[in-house]
Amino acid sequence: MKRFTSRLTLAALAPILLAGAASAQETSIDQKVNDIFAGATGWFVNFIFSPFPGTSFPWIVAWLVVAATVFTLYFGFIQFRGFGHSIALVKGDYSDPNDAGEVSHFQALATALSGTVGLGNIAGVAVAVGIGGPGATFWMILAGLMGMASKFTECTLGVKYRNEYPDGTVSGGPMYYLTKGFAERGLPGGKILAVLFSIFCILGAFGGGNMFQANQAHQAITGVVGEYPGFVTGLIFAVIVFVVIVGGLKSIASVTEKVVPFMAVIYVGSAVIILIMNANMIGWAFGQIFAGAFTGLGVAGGMVGALIQGFKRAAFSNEAGVGSAAIAHSAVRTKEPITEGFVSLLEPFIDTVVICTMTALVIIITQQLVIDEATGIYLLNEAGTAIRTVGDTSGVGLTAAAFGSAFSWFPTVLAVAVILFAFSTMISWSYYGLKAWTYLFGEGKTKEITFKVIFCVFVVIGASANLGPVIDFSDAAIFAMAVVNVFGLYFLMPIVKREVDSYLSRLKSGEIKKFTE
Repeated sequence: MKRFTSRLTLAALAPILLAGAASAQETSIDQKVNDIFAGATGWFVNFIFSPFPGTSFPWIVAWLVVAATVFTLYFGFIQFRGFGHSIALVKGDYSDPNDAGEVSHFQALATALSGTVGLGNIAGVAVAVGIGGPGATFWMILAGLMGMASKFTECTLGVKYRNEYPDGTVSGGPMYYLTKGFAERGLPGGKILAVLFSIFCILGAFGGGNMFQANQAHQAITGVVGEYPGFVTGLIFAVIVFVVIVGGLKSIASVTEKVVPFMAVIYVGSAVIILIMNANMIGWAFGQIFAGAFTGLGVAGGMVGALIQGFKRAAFSNEAGVGSAAIAHSAVRTKEPITEGFVSLLEPFIDTVVICTMTALVIIITQQLVIDEATGIYLLNEAGTAIRTVGDTSGVGLTAAAFGSAFSWFPTVLAVAVILFAFSTMISWSYYGLKAWTYLFGEGKTKEITFKVIFCVFVVIGASANLGPVIDFSDAAIFAMAVVNVFGLYFLMPIVKREVDSYLSRLKSGEIKKFTE
């Protein structure tokens, strides 16, 4: 049946495939795409991840760690104080359908989550644990908890300074609050920061929100059906993505509010089953996580290596401080900007503290990382750059092997989850990139369609390129967004402080009540 389906798909795409293969073999197309891509983006990656002089610690990781810590302290650990109210808002307890905006709190959360709960949770966590060891999980969790305050800050500003148009649509995000917020405070440079952010956001949409997703989706599919050219997967995904995103945000939101809960249940449910089957190993796994976080357990780079990998992968996965989610949350129906700040802080918790931890635990508990029985220390690969794994797997392949060790059919279930994760992330990031595009070039149907076509072309490129250059470029583009965004947040956080103090005092006095029709 699989062979028949594969033949049917190839037959349908025959004209395109034959045109591409006229003067070269199919596999050489993938290699050529990869070579061109890697050569064009290497300088950008090197700059973003350059370390502090005399160390191996990337300056960009410290940038995000410090920001998350500052916001956590400045807002008095709002991620813990406001957790209960966040859930009430998502349930719709305070939602008025007559408020300006395009989507509900739940739809905004689902759209933003679909952009963050993706292959960073599957492949990204596997990369972190494979390089930084189990200890990277501890730093991922810590980054997730602190990142909740960063999300709270940026999404509040996203709603406060959004543009509302006569037809009921809205545009918001860092490019708008950097421009308007800086002007409101009489500060220079807001427009320049907004333009820089928009450029990096478009690159991030093409990279982490698109090519990385298509790349890992192709790897997951070939793990089930066998090898075939990457650009075939890319073409199929590109068509499906285009059909959805051409309908705009409401179309995207209607899809994500159904896909996100479904894919989360599939993936988390599968992980829970494996953890229950290996319940006696959970204590040992957490012991490895805590020991590795502070000793390194012989991992390349030691404790610092585990910390760097943990924070890097957490930031790539939950995007706290990046500013991307503020674009989706800006479209919510509300007259209180701070409410979306509360809703958004749930994202890093769900994404990193819950789902990323699940992935890491499954990999550790199923003992995919090779340990020296005599010393209890993890063995490194021949290059000394990562931990040796059973079957020499990495990325999504490592996660698939971990799940497959419990049940032979789990890799198929995981492949379905990977495809859903990739698809939902791509359609959400298409919206982020589109809003950055229209900020730079103006609103209009022709300009929107132009971006959407270019976005779908990059789906094909991502599926064809190798993981190495794709993941490097993805990280660099998204972290570049965070450089601009966090810089602006430092100047605008007093505005958020006033918003939250006013809202909480009115909530406490009873002035803000639950909405009843």
